[in-house]
Amino acid sequence: QEKLVESGGGLVQPGGSLRLSCAASGFSLDHYSIGWFRQAPGKGREGISCVNNNGRHSWHANSVKGRFSTSSDPAKTTAYLQMNSLKPEDTAVYYCNADFGVAGYDYWGQGTQVTVSS
Repeated sequence: QEKLVESGGGLVQPGGSLRLSCAASGFSLDHYSIGWFRQAPGKGREGISCVNNNGRHSWHANSVKGRFSTSSDPAKTTAYLQMNSLKPEDTAVYYCNADFGVAGYDYWGQGTQVTVSS
C-alpha cells in the first residue's frame, strides 16, 4: 500500500533547527511534486513550501523564506524539509504531500508535531 511516513518533529528552542523527513512507502517520489504544509492550533492548513515534479522549481511562503529549504535523496524515496532559525510561530503539525498530477495519485503524510519553545 502506497503511503508517506513522516518523521523528525519534536521540541526545539527558538533559533534551533529541525529536519523533517517524508519517506515514500510502496512507490518512488520521482515525477511527483512535493508540498509541505502546516497547521497551527486553531488555524487552517497552510502551504509553506513546494517543489515541482522535476525538482527544478521551488516556492516558499514569505513566512519561511530564507529559513526553510527542501531537498530529496538521490533515490527519490525521501523528501526533506530543513528548518532553520525556528520561531515560536512555527509551532504546528507539519504535513508532506506528494502529487503526481493524476487523480488517485496524491498522498499525504500522517503529520509530525513541531514545537518551538524555550
